Amino acid sequence: MTHKEHAHKRDLMREQLAHLAAKLMAEGVTDFAFAKRKAARQLGASDTQHLPSNQEVQEALHSYRLLYQHDSHPGVLHQLRTEALDAMRLLVDFNPYLTGSVLNGAAGENSDINLMLFSDDAKAVLLFLLKHKLEFEDGEWRVRLGGHEETVPSYTLTTESGTQIHIIVLPENARHSGSRHPETHADTAAVTQLIETES
Repeated sequence: MTHKEHAHKRDLMREQLAHLAAKLMAEGVTDFAFAKRKAARQLGASDTQHLPSNQEVQEALHSYRLLYQHDSHPGVLHQLRTEALDAMRLLVDFNPYLTGSVLNGAAGENSDINLMLFSDDAKAVLLFLLKHKLEFEDGEWRVRLGGHEETVPSYTLTTESGTQIHIIVLPENARHSGSRHPETHADTAAVTQLIETES
């Protein structure tokens, strides 16, 4: 087999893996890495070094939802975005941003909502949640800030419909770092506009 043929075969396998991983995610798998490994096992390529990127799986997932879930998916997405906006309005003092699959449109029925909050007072969000008698689980999250890894507080809330909202709290200066882009991070106004455009 020539190098060109080998590269073509590898790209074809990568594309098949992306589409199968996307199908698994559409059916309820929420973790990209798990979906890719499971897809590789199902296609008999569990030893491959050429797994598709999250971006490739996400694009395949968009295609899959347009093709097979075009009736149900918009309603599911609208519900998740509305729940995200409700949470953002509640947490408005902490300049919330929506990120992840609910923002980019790849989310499905089992997806979580991901929010970033900003505060230099690490306890402020915790006290806010306690004051409003909101049930939550607390934890920690590893993030890269200013070129090095740091541990920041995280909280998980569950909405009335059972959707989980994952919140991470970053220091105030991270909000102005310029690493947020409209297609990957949306503030309350942007999410409001997104929902209005949908309906």
